[in-house]
Amino acid sequence: MIEVPPDKEFDHPGSILYFNVSDIDASHADLEGRGVEFRDKPHLIAKMPDHELWMAFFGDGEGNTLALMCEKR
Repeated sequence: MIEVPPDKEFDHPGSILYFNVSDIDASHADLEGRGVEFRDKPHLIAKMPDHELWMAFFGDGEGNTLALMCEKR
């Protein structure tokens, strides 16, 4: 995805890495249990014709944003 960041917190040189997972709730719980601090819980981003797009954002400790992404069918 390439876009202009809508929020100031994302407006810095760098790219968000999206990790496509099959079960975002389980992946979120696993990573959170390992100490990863998420900015938000998994949430619906968009309803597509054949699936819903869900994401949860977190940082890598160096100021970079990462995200879990899941296409729920």
